[in-house]
Amino acid sequence: SFNNDYALFSQNPKRTLELSGHVGLRSLPDQLVKRAVKQGYSFNILCVGETGIGKSTLINTLFRIIFENEEASHYDEEVKVLPRTYDLQESNVNLKLTVVHTVGFGDQINHVKSSEPILEYIDAQFKRYLEEELKIKRSLWNYHDTRIHACLYFIAPNGHSLKALDLVTMKKLDSKVNIIPVIAKADTLTRNELVNLKIKVMSELVSNGVQIYQFPTEDEAVAEINSSMNTQLPFAVIGSTENVTVGNKTVKGRMYPWGSIQVENENHCDLVKLREMLLRVNMEDLREQTHTRHYELYRRCKLEEMGFKDPTLDNQSFSLQKTYEAKRKEFIKELQHKEESMRQMFVNKVKEAEVELKEKEKELQGRFELLKTMHQEEKKNLEEKKREMEEEMNAFNRRKVAAETLMGQALQGSSQQPFKKDKDKKK
Repeated sequence: SFNNDYALFSQNPKRTLELSGHVGLRSLPDQLVKRAVKQGYSFNILCVGETGIGKSTLINTLFRIIFENEEASHYDEEVKVLPRTYDLQESNVNLKLTVVHTVGFGDQINHVKSSEPILEYIDAQFKRYLEEELKIKRSLWNYHDTRIHACLYFIAPNGHSLKALDLVTMKKLDSKVNIIPVIAKADTLTRNELVNLKIKVMSELVSNGVQIYQFPTEDEAVAEINSSMNTQLPFAVIGSTENVTVGNKTVKGRMYPWGSIQVENENHCDLVKLREMLLRVNMEDLREQTHTRHYELYRRCKLEEMGFKDPTLDNQSFSLQKTYEAKRKEFIKELQHKEESMRQMFVNKVKEAEVELKEKEKELQGRFELLKTMHQEEKKNLEEKKREMEEEMNAFNRRKVAAETLMGQALQGSSQQPFKKDKDKKK
């Protein structure tokens, strides 16, 4: 019997079993949804644009919440990256939203280093996530993911094309983050000017090889709307948190002497389209693209730098221990080489210092001999002058004695002469 069953199984190894009742497999998506809702979500937006272009106002308008944010000035010496995290809740869904503002971007005269703080911040978030992945005891299930999922790049409405700073910055960012270009303060342009600016911006992005985020069209459920929205890029947006009265209803907008602008009216701007594409339709795809494309590229480069590699074509197994030992030997060899270089540099410095000291010693000895010779000559001159002065003093003393002798004789002669005169008178 066993041989017969084995023979039948050998002839037909695949068997199809039909379920006799409901098992519960179809409840798996519901389980995943409940677990994801309980855990919560994180979404991080990077806003890049010049100071005063309306970044904070647009974020407030997108989420219909006034977030706390300090007003930036135009006098920052360098670009600063300021992240702020907020806990939002809609229905039973919790979202940890992080908005990252670039303060002082485009305000400096020299724009060479304007994008460096932004790139460093993005790489720092990738590094934090990679370090968490490489830990022995990981906790990715409750890890606060701070990787940037979407970058709203604000294009100034003045001018007829992109600035050089915009092209250079977006070119550096396109391999690290999902870029969604938006034309800020679109109410300053006429309809024809806006259409021409959109065409010009997209043409320059393509000609310069800048890869912006394209809304996915693989899913049939969103393929039609995403295809339509891809043709609308860059979105022309207007931000406002003020209430204006239009007819019998109150809406968010801006009031002008000639009329009003409704920021949530698709005939006036693309704010609603941006909100739909960014939050309602493609938020999960943005998160997935960040993980599978941008972070994967960063992770691969870093692991290759650390010495990790995939198995070869002959399916040879990859040993972490061998990689670690090889990397350790390479590090020790490099360290020894650096130590030897520093030691040789120190020896050369000592030799140079010794030569310099000997030259200075020789110079000082020469100066000492010169001063010694000058001192001896000066001493000889002083002794000669001393001898001359002593001779002059001796001569002076002799003349003084002679003068005193003569004076004494003169005084004695004058004292005897009156006495003789008196005797003569008496006679």
